[in-house]
Amino acid sequence: MNWKFILIYTDSFKAKKVPRLSVPNAISAAKLSKEVGVARSCLSRWVSVARTVGPMSKDSPVNHVVQTDSRARTAKEKLRIVMAAATIGPDELGVFLRREGVHEADLQHWREAVAQGATLALENGTPRSVARGADTRRIKDLERELRRKDRALAETAALLVLQKKVHEI
Repeated sequence: MNWKFILIYTDSFKAKKVPRLSVPNAISAAKLSKEVGVARSCLSRWVSVARTVGPMSKDSPVNHVVQTDSRARTAKEKLRIVMAAATIGPDELGVFLRREGVHEADLQHWREAVAQGATLALENGTPRSVARGADTRRIKDLERELRRKDRALAETAALLVLQKKVHEI
C-alpha cells in the first residue's frame, strides 16, 4: 500500500530555517534538506514566500515568514483592492497597503491590468470570459482533429509497411 503523508510545519520552524538559506555564504538547500528532513522544494518555496512583501507592523518579528503572496490573490481580491485604493487619499495609501499586505508596485500593476481589461472590453464589445470560452472550444476542436489525423497517418504508415513486406515475399 502506498501511503502519502502531508506534513505541516509551524511558522516558527520555517522562520528558523529560512535565514539559514538567505544569508551570505548560506548552506545549500540540498544540505539543509538532508539535515532537517524537509524537501528542497518546500525550503525553496519558504524562501520565495519570505522574500515577498507582507503585513508590516511594529509587533511582528523580524524574521517573520509571510504567508500571503500577492500572486496567489484572486482577480476579485485584486479588483477589490484596486477599487478601495482609488477611494483612499495618498496619505492613507501606505497604511492601507500594509494592512492588505500589498506592495505599491503590485497595486500599480493591477491598476494597469484593470485599465487594459476595461479598454479591451470596450473595444471588442464582448466580455473576455465569453471570448475565452469560444477560444477554449476552438482549441479543443483543433486538438481533437489533430488526434484524428495523427491516427489516420499512423494507420497509413502501417499499411505502407505491410505492402512493402507483401511485395518482398
